Amino acid sequence: MKLKIPPVIVFGVFAVVLFLLTHYLPVGEFEFFGRSFLIYLMLGLGSLVAAIALLQFFRKKTTVDPMHPEKASKLVTSGIFKYTRNPMYLGMLLFLIAFALKLGNAFNTVVLAGFVYYMNHFQIRGEEESLNKLFGKEYKIYTKATRRWF
Repeated sequence: MKLKIPPVIVFGVFAVVLFLLTHYLPVGEFEFFGRSFLIYLMLGLGSLVAAIALLQFFRKKTTVDPMHPEKASKLVTSGIFKYTRNPMYLGMLLFLIAFALKLGNAFNTVVLAGFVYYMNHFQIRGEEESLNKLFGKEYKIYTKATRRWF
């Protein structure tokens, strides 16, 4: 499967959809105690997860280009990659959750689910095919031991 849209663009499109839904849907607003704390927690976790993943890729001297997973020179399976196969996408999801909480519309959960669906079917699946071709049995063992998101 050829990957066509850079994940950062997908992330941006979903952020815009969250914003538009909040501003044009007349129902679904919410507020709760601790919402601000939860927003900052999601931003912090998202930043930490993504930064650790990038650092691990750089340390292993392998590609971080999600459009060309076939250029990977090493399979990273330690550190944060022991807990999630896609920490950068998890980081993006945590940022989107923070943004959705900031906007305060319950219907944004549907958009968040849409982001996970899109990434699973149109981004991650293609990456997994490429990594399976590159790393074979080692990658299959890794996918059995480590979940896709968390």
